[in-house]
Formats: sequence, structure tokens, C-alpha cells
Amino acid sequence: MNTISVSVVIPIYNAEKFLNETVESVLCQSIDSLELILVNDGSVDGSAFICESYLKKDKRIRYFTQENSGVSVARNLGLSNSRGEYVYFLDSDDILDSEFLKSSYEAAKEQNSDITIIGEDFCKRLPNVPALPTCAQFLKMSFLNKYPDIRFPKNIQPCEDGLLSHQLIALTQSIGTNTQGIYYYRKHENQNHLIINQNCWKVVHQIPLWFDILNEFYNKNNLFRSHALHLALFVEHEPFELRYLSMSLNDEQKDFLFNLIKKFMSAVLPYLSDEDKKMLSKPFLHFLSSNGSNDFDQFYKRYIKRKKNRKKVYLFFINFVPLRNLRKQFRHNIG
Repeated sequence: MNTISVSVVIPIYNAEKFLNETVESVLCQSIDSLELILVNDGSVDGSAFICESYLKKDKRIRYFTQENSGVSVARNLGLSNSRGEYVYFLDSDDILDSEFLKSSYEAAKEQNSDITIIGEDFCKRLPNVPALPTCAQFLKMSFLNKYPDIRFPKNIQPCEDGLLSHQLIALTQSIGTNTQGIYYYRKHENQNHLIINQNCWKVVHQIPLWFDILNEFYNKNNLFRSHALHLALFVEHEPFELRYLSMSLNDEQKDFLFNLIKKFMSAVLPYLSDEDKKMLSKPFLHFLSSNGSNDFDQFYKRYIKRKKNRKKVYLFFINFVPLRNLRKQFRHNIG
């Protein structure tokens, strides 16, 4: 049997509107050897018919079905049946550039990486990458097989991909990059993260489960001392920036999440050096020293206002810079 270079796993739930384009983008990849694993997570639309029709057309496709159990269970089922040297998880409504898998595979082989980060924006986050979305993770199968207990966490969404990648990144120094990978992310009103984030309590009440997973992982692998910054950056990015700052939380939800993050970080802070703390943002450090959510929110309003005012001043003076290219560069640097 010929070696399969890449296994592509697509979890599918009621994706009939976009599934054809997604599947075609995989089948048209320039890489020589791949398999496409379709996992139907209990769809009630025409997704099953589309999957079965493709199964008859292309021998590279394998098809699995399960009762609706969530994206993590679907991805894990696909992973357990993958036979490739590397595995890639693709969402059922997105599209890959035709060179995406080939360039990722070649980069992973050349750099001998366990995890290859795909996409210029995500690669720029090195060396301190606390987590990655599935679209940016190209994973070596032998590396995943070394840690069979680390998989997408069941009944958790969002952040299931962040939790998986955070743990995997902590377990290897072999991280490569592919800045050439182009991923087409489709925006539409039925996207999972939009629907999920409309129910703030559901997301907030899942975060204790995130912390349970992290606490168990760090204790089991004795990583609190060596990877405290990695963990702090994850907490800053996921529950603080993406949830506390970015979601429309009411006062009760803010209090709940504020106390939750503060309690968890109280066990992490003693392991952070002064140099580590310099890697954390000013708002997050202030959050950790605040007396309550209202105290922090008052600070953050002032912080954002000062930041906007500084930007206005910079933009005003930039107009007096004589060289057009320099003005353009200044505007780029200040966002």
C-alpha cells in the first residue's frame, strides 16, 4: 500500500450549502497522495447525500457517520481513522488554495516539525504562541500518536481547537512554519462561533472545564514551572481577550468570569518571572491586580480612550511628514 502523505478530516453538520466547494478544494490539491475523511455528525439536511455521492466518485474518500455528538467527537473519530503521515482538520464551510497541502507537507518535511503553523499572520506570532485555530495546524501523526490522551475535548465549543493546540505546543520544541498556505475562510450568518457567542452563559459556564483540562495537563506533565508563561498567555488570549473583553457580558457574567480567571491565575502567577510578566499586556496585568470587574472596567474604559486619543495625535502629526512612503509606513505601524 502506498504511503498517504496527508489525511484531511472534515467534520460535517448540516453543511449542504457549502460542502461541495469544500470537498472540491481538497480533491483538487496539487499534492500527490492524500485521503479525505468525511465525518457526518448527525446532519439532518442533504449533507449525507453529498458525502455518499462523493464516496462513489473518488477512491481517496472515506466516509463515517455518527449520532450528533459535536465537532470534537467528529474530528477525533476522523483522526482515529487517519492513515496519513500528517493530518489536517478542515471546516466544512471553508476552502483551501490548491497548493495549501503540498506547501504545508513540504515545509513540515523540510523542517521535521511536529506542528507546522500555516499562514503568515499565525507564523508571526512565534515564538510565544499560546494556541492556534484548526486552520493553522498541520500535525504530524506520529507526534499525535505519542499522546493519545490529548484530543479535541468533548462537549466544548468554542476553544476546543485552542485547548488541543495549547497542549500540543507545550509538548514539543519542533514547531515549523508555512507562510505560503492560503486558507479561504467563509463568513456567513450560520457560523458556529457566531451562534455560540450569542449564548454568553453557555460559553462562560464552559470555561471552568477549560481550566480543569489545563490544570490536569500541567500537573500530569509537571509543566507549571517551565511553561507558566505559555499558560498565562493562553489565559490572556482565550478567556480574557476573546471572552471577557470581546463578548457582550452582563454584570453577573463579568463577575463570574472575573473571579474565575483571577482564581486560576493565582496558582500561575508565582511561577512567572519579572521577564515573563513583561510579555503580558497592560490590561491583563491590571485585570489580575484589580479588586473586581467594575474596578477593571473603569480602568479599561480610560485605557481605550487614551489609546484612541494618542492615535488621533499621531495621525495629525503624520500629515506633516513630507515623504508619502514614510507617512504610509507610520499609518501602518499604528494600525
